Amino acid sequence: MKVPSAYAETGDPPTMSIVPAGATADDTRTAQDISTAADLSPRRKFLPRKLRSWMLVTPVDLAMVMAPALLMPQHLKALGCMAVLSLILITNGRVYRTRLHVSVLDELPFLLTRLLAAAAAVATVTALRHEQEAVTSFLVAGVCSLGLFILGRVVTMRIVLIGRKRRIFAHRTLLVGGGPLSGELVAILNRYPQYGLIVEGFVDDEPSVNPVEGAPWLGLVRDFDAVVRNHAVDTVLLVASHPGGDDQVLDMIRRQPAADYNLLVVPRLHQFHTQDGLPDHIGAIPVMLINNPALRGLAWALKRGFDIAVSGIALLVLVPVLAVCALAVRIEGGPGVIFRQHRVGNDGKTFTCLKFRSMRPADPGESQTQWSIANDARVGKVGRFLRRSSLDELPQLWNILRGDMTLVGPRPERPHFVGKFSAEVPNYEYRHRVPGGLTGLAQVSGLRGDTPIADRARFDNYYIENWSLWMDAKIILRTFREVIFGKGR
Repeated sequence: MKVPSAYAETGDPPTMSIVPAGATADDTRTAQDISTAADLSPRRKFLPRKLRSWMLVTPVDLAMVMAPALLMPQHLKALGCMAVLSLILITNGRVYRTRLHVSVLDELPFLLTRLLAAAAAVATVTALRHEQEAVTSFLVAGVCSLGLFILGRVVTMRIVLIGRKRRIFAHRTLLVGGGPLSGELVAILNRYPQYGLIVEGFVDDEPSVNPVEGAPWLGLVRDFDAVVRNHAVDTVLLVASHPGGDDQVLDMIRRQPAADYNLLVVPRLHQFHTQDGLPDHIGAIPVMLINNPALRGLAWALKRGFDIAVSGIALLVLVPVLAVCALAVRIEGGPGVIFRQHRVGNDGKTFTCLKFRSMRPADPGESQTQWSIANDARVGKVGRFLRRSSLDELPQLWNILRGDMTLVGPRPERPHFVGKFSAEVPNYEYRHRVPGGLTGLAQVSGLRGDTPIADRARFDNYYIENWSLWMDAKIILRTFREVIFGKGR
């Protein structure tokens, strides 16, 4: 495989010389010729790479919600809070992404429920702090905000449609998989530019068997990373399953930084689709927008701020509890009440995890390689109570305050077992995309102690890929239930 290290002087993406198994020299030459012709076309040469619809929609949304403050300045703070909360609820803390099929009417129920929830939350706080007259006045301002918001969306969506048709708001798109369906999608996207997708080409292991009319072949599926990088792709449309299996496709997608592109998937049985949620489509072909893990941005900053606030306050409030636990451990087992253990956290980095000691290991290596001590005779009554009630984990509040851990996330594991499980359990290493947590989805789902590691890994990766602030809140509430009813180890 030959991949140029830099773009040509014209600024066009480099072409790739790849000969797949079973392909002929004519197949390769045809793919190169088409790819070169496509790269030199004016619409790709001058396609903006940084202008996105959220740059227009987001500020207009905020301005419309806050606009009534011009006539009712006494509600400036309340409307500001409502605007920010609405934005978080609508986008889930991510960058706003306009649907392919733009329709304010389709999105109206979704938008109104989020706006009303934000208004209700602010109105509740206003009612607790002010007289009824102030609440009534705010509700009037809130109703005006709702109307202006919808009006603003109608205008911005119209501008987005015009911008897409003129290729101002457009996304460089890569198709994964060839064949007739990919060709149909290319024809539709070329015919209707209002979808905002410019097809750069497709990757497929058998381009001669699965050609795509109107789109160049850019390489094998295994060259996905290089194609995305070299052609400045920001949208990936997965059309067909890979012959190597779904696990290979998942691994291919996860290798690339998730925030670098939008991932669209055509369901395998695309003739059957549901209207639940917010469906999207290209022509009459349904597509699903896969939410990439929100591991950065506003929501993640809020998660970190929440970690700092809760862990700091908890350490102060729980001083008596921490003191009693430390005294009990000291009386039962002697000096050294804090147990330190190396764990693997975010990006595979190790840190020192703190716990109240429930037993004294025979040597330093034992704690790193012994899987479970639940039935160990050396665990005394105090240690057993601390473990069952999860009070032995309280010192990890300091790890959270330091940034080694987070309140909710996959439970961090020891390096010895990380190496072992990574070799045995598919996708185990992907759970290290985020910091380890004091509690997690797997733990509140009954996967604690001596339970299957593969099940834990699946729950951890599900949490990461579907993370939201509301999911964290649910897990914290379920954790309290686990602790109160003594469902620990």
